[in-house]
Amino acid sequence: MNPQTASNSVLRRKPIDDIEEESKHSGLFKSLGLWQLTAIGVGGIIGVGIFSLAGLVAHGSEGNPGVGPAVLFSFLIAGLASGAAALSYAEFAGMIPRAGSAYTYGYVALGEIIGWFIGWDLLLEYIAIVAVVAIGISGYFDAFLSGIGIHMPTWMTSTADEGKGGIINLPAILVCLLVTWILSRGTKAFGRFELVAVAIKVILILFIIGLGIFYVNTENYNPFMPSGFGPVVAGAATVFFAVFGYDAMSTAAEEAKDGKKHMPKAIILSLIIAMLLYVAATLVLTGMQNYKDINPTAGFASAFSGVGLPVIATIISVFAVLSILTVMLTFLLGVTRVWFSMSRDGLLPGWFAKTDRHGTPQRVTWIAGIASAFLAGVFPIKEVADLTNIGILAAFVVVCVSVIVFRYTKPNAPRTFRLPLMPVVPAFGVLASAFLMFQLHIETWIRFFAWLIIGLVIYFAYGRRHSLMNPDSPRHKVPSEPLA
Repeated sequence: MNPQTASNSVLRRKPIDDIEEESKHSGLFKSLGLWQLTAIGVGGIIGVGIFSLAGLVAHGSEGNPGVGPAVLFSFLIAGLASGAAALSYAEFAGMIPRAGSAYTYGYVALGEIIGWFIGWDLLLEYIAIVAVVAIGISGYFDAFLSGIGIHMPTWMTSTADEGKGGIINLPAILVCLLVTWILSRGTKAFGRFELVAVAIKVILILFIIGLGIFYVNTENYNPFMPSGFGPVVAGAATVFFAVFGYDAMSTAAEEAKDGKKHMPKAIILSLIIAMLLYVAATLVLTGMQNYKDINPTAGFASAFSGVGLPVIATIISVFAVLSILTVMLTFLLGVTRVWFSMSRDGLLPGWFAKTDRHGTPQRVTWIAGIASAFLAGVFPIKEVADLTNIGILAAFVVVCVSVIVFRYTKPNAPRTFRLPLMPVVPAFGVLASAFLMFQLHIETWIRFFAWLIIGLVIYFAYGRRHSLMNPDSPRHKVPSEPLA
């Protein structure tokens, strides 16, 4: 295929040589070091997974039997799938330290239409993740107030679909707006806040594990897998939400002081730290309290109340809110940087790519924050969590395929990190992610496809014509890379 035909194709690929030059003039400030990046990754991974989803999957929900202590296996299965994807992200991040993350990787390796789909997918998924975490924070905030004798009206703490007589989740809405304001203050200020908050979070989890061990009743581990292996695998699809976050952190690559060197290390370090804490925390949670008695929205708070330590439960509720905020900040950062990158490439209006004096794309930050507040206020946590998981799993499939393709189409491209056992590791990531996707309910698939169809209409109505890769676009700057 000749270059001109490639330029007009939906499979036109962005030249990797142009990406570094674009990044120099992005308007984003380079202020993040290795440990700040790792903190952002840990902040994105650890949060609602430990404080809410672990209890939800262990206890069970409507139509989903509780898996009990075997929730540990759900986390390990999800962690294996995520680990393969993490290594793929690490190779790409060291080679293409750009704000678009999976969107850019797909664009460079597989073509514009694939990059568009994964970018469009991530816009919804990251916004939905912020909403899920806000719902989790709302549950802990309600538990904290109840612990000190203050009971908020049901109508303002739950949604109509939860069957509790609720109307809107007001605390979840307010916390979405709070993190939006924090992120709008600039990446440097955000990085400092994240580093401190993540340190507090890790100390809190170690405290929970250390104290909780003394209250473990081994009888609670029997039966260890009360509902069989099938629900454990289905539970892995739900808790998968808890084992990524490094992908959103990779969207901060253009704001890293040395992205090519530090991004791969930060991705791998953040996942290792998170999985070690998850294994210990799930064993303590299900050992302290019978899985049938665990509060699915505030697991550890209910576990410590159940062993006669309501004061500890209150302390956990307070610090859980602070620690889970870091997850919201990481993913809100992610959605704004993907949106910024797509706009800079011409696939969405350039109006969204404007930055302010803080080096922050304020417009998309507030639009994404308000959208997440809407989702958090009107939808229950399970529906939103499943919606986020299918999108992220789809992104992982694309990144794992992309790293295989790019290793063979661009074998000599400089790589600061090369994932081992190519192509076995990324191929496993593809199969594991696809398998987990098929564990999700049909309603989740319907919503996912509906969103992609909307994206397809927008791409052909606007994105394809205005892409910088399109020679007929008024914003055209560089030729697309000829297809092989």
